[in-house]
Amino acid sequence: MPKKTYCIQLSDQEYITLRHYVKDRGTSARVINRARILLLADDQLSDEAIAEILSLGTATVHRVRKHYYEGGLEKALHEKPRSGAPPKVDGRVEALLTMLACAEPPEGYGRWTLQLLADKLIALEVVDSISLPTVRTILKKTNSNLG
Repeated sequence: MPKKTYCIQLSDQEYITLRHYVKDRGTSARVINRARILLLADDQLSDEAIAEILSLGTATVHRVRKHYYEGGLEKALHEKPRSGAPPKVDGRVEALLTMLACAEPPEGYGRWTLQLLADKLIALEVVDSISLPTVRTILKKTNSNLG
């Protein structure tokens, strides 16, 4: 069954807005592509023609048309926020890491290193694994002098 074609007819203001997105250097590539799709769709080009001109998949062109048809310019240009994966490090881990960093270092060491802190969290079975950049970020967040 062929895909339904959503006819796009932009208002003057929408056209101006889309041209602005295309010219703005601070706009993400995704938004620029979506704006270009809508501008070309306003010229009554087919999904296939737009996909070829912009080197995109026809499904992408179809989806942008559909989102515009269903929810207007905002829905066509911008994705809804995604929930993402839950954070691996919660407040409990951050608090314990901060307490460790403030405590006396292990015997034979003058101070805590990022590696020592990561190893200690793993040894205490607080986390299965933790990267050194994550340890550094947490310490910077808490304004510790190690990060």
